[in-house]
Amino acid sequence: MRYIARRLVFYLVAFWSGITLNFFLPRMLPGNPFDAFEVRFSGQLLSNPHLLDSLRAEFDTGHGSILSQYWQYLVNLSHLDFGISYSQYPTPVNTIIGTALPYTLLLAGLSTLLAFLIGTMLGILVAWRRGSVMDVVCTPFSMFLQSFPPFFIGLLILYWFGVDLGWFPISRAYDDTVSPGWGLAFVLNLADHCVMPLAALLLSSVGGWMFGMRNVMINILTDDYILMAEAKGLKPRRIMMMYAARNALLPQVTSFAITLGYAITSLILVEWIFGYPGLGFTLVNAVVSEDYTMMQALFFIIVVGMLLANLIADLLYARLDPRARSM
Repeated sequence: MRYIARRLVFYLVAFWSGITLNFFLPRMLPGNPFDAFEVRFSGQLLSNPHLLDSLRAEFDTGHGSILSQYWQYLVNLSHLDFGISYSQYPTPVNTIIGTALPYTLLLAGLSTLLAFLIGTMLGILVAWRRGSVMDVVCTPFSMFLQSFPPFFIGLLILYWFGVDLGWFPISRAYDDTVSPGWGLAFVLNLADHCVMPLAALLLSSVGGWMFGMRNVMINILTDDYILMAEAKGLKPRRIMMMYAARNALLPQVTSFAITLGYAITSLILVEWIFGYPGLGFTLVNAVVSEDYTMMQALFFIIVVGMLLANLIADLLYARLDPRARSM
């Protein structure tokens, strides 16, 4: 319990630091969102100087003291009220995020889970058969792919399979000809649009999972209990999965929880390249249009996701390895 209490206190302090930094960062930038409103409606303001007075209190970050703004920010945050989007005024930020979030969860969750399963299984096999043809081929090829960022692989996939061959749609999450829902036509169309961004994320991340599992497995295979299992005449498959792989999974499981928290950040450029309407695509649009309320909301989601993932990893690691509780 003391270990859990210490970790909770640490993450509460980290959470407060993150949301406080999220409040001050936009206010450290030159200008504020209201300046863009004045430029947009400059012609109308000549005839009606008070045209935008109703928006000043909402979008002018120089309005009121910094402490009153910070307090109002915390109050709104406690109600998960992120305000109105400047770039898509008067649509609430929550509405835009609610529309984009399912697509990011689908892409991030599916890519992370598949990369974890494929990479971990490949790591087990190449470690067990190190020096074989599989190890000689998979290890350098995965290292080669891992050296490229996901957006670069995404550009190549987009050109070859989307533009040149025309096998898959090159943008959006689904066609205009289908209606969102749980119908088979929509699900198949959604999967068709998801193939290329998913492939880009998988090709760039499977190697990391494979190397991690391979290195831990090779070290474990030299332990005495593995030699004892072999001396007892146990089947190689049982030794590989139940003795070596089971113990090597500990760092993989904790890394999986952390990777889920960082999934949104890895999707930003990939979603932008494929025009995939998730949170990453929304964040790029918010930065380009200087939509501060949208940026604050998305940064908040990223901070909470990372902290929750690290907290889950810490608790899971303590559960799997009791020695961590005494640290």
